[in-house]
Amino acid sequence: MSSRSWISIPLISAAPRSLLSSPGAKISALHAPRAAKAGAVVIDNTSHFRMDPDVPLVVPEVNPAAIAGYQKRGIIANPNCSTIQMVVALKPLHDVARIKRVVVATYQSVSGAGREAMDELFNQTRAIYVNDAIEKEKFTKQIAFNVIPHIDVFMESGDTKEEWKMAVETRKILDRDIQVTASCVRVPVFIGHAEAVNVEFESPISEARAREALRAAPGVIVIDHRADEGYVTPAESAGEDAVYVSRIRRDPTVANGLNLWLSPTICARAPP
Repeated sequence: MSSRSWISIPLISAAPRSLLSSPGAKISALHAPRAAKAGAVVIDNTSHFRMDPDVPLVVPEVNPAAIAGYQKRGIIANPNCSTIQMVVALKPLHDVARIKRVVVATYQSVSGAGREAMDELFNQTRAIYVNDAIEKEKFTKQIAFNVIPHIDVFMESGDTKEEWKMAVETRKILDRDIQVTASCVRVPVFIGHAEAVNVEFESPISEARAREALRAAPGVIVIDHRADEGYVTPAESAGEDAVYVSRIRRDPTVANGLNLWLSPTICARAPP
């Protein structure tokens, strides 16, 4: 999911020189400005430049006009993969009814933590079946046959940095007035993230109007039927360049609320 957005930025093919940068935040911090100074347009996939006020944070389906801001530093930032899939689905709804608040729970595969994390899931799963000892290196807890409510480091607020990223990045990309609270969970799946999203709007929006807006939006596919298989899971959407939206339903606990299930394409390694 994370690679999808910066590869599709039209600027890449138009620029005389461009650089796709995904070496990790510390290396990008050093070398991305050097490349920009040498005349390249840098599209950076790490977290380092995302909240820099002089660097646009871009999801092409959501805020393509922000690309023009690259001229300040010669760098375009790419958001966190969980943020990308959410704002792609939120943008058409925000245009219709203006979003007030978002509560999201993510279900993130181990691929987001890199190859070593995928190996750890495989090795732990095998160890359980053959009654070997469980070894933990990449994760703080056993990941096989388990879920871990801990992605990235903990902050003083009690949120993890992954949860903080979803809030601040969504506001920078979509609307600074949107309130976002996130719970990010690592699940024992090799590839494919998913999200359960609760959205509160400033004005009324029906389920039918939400489906209509989402079906017309770029990068979104709606699969929403009241049936046992009327939704999409990460395994089914793997390899597809879209955010699948299912289980669109009214939230009866607030005046203008909807629940959504997001199941996007596979997530490759998400740099720290």
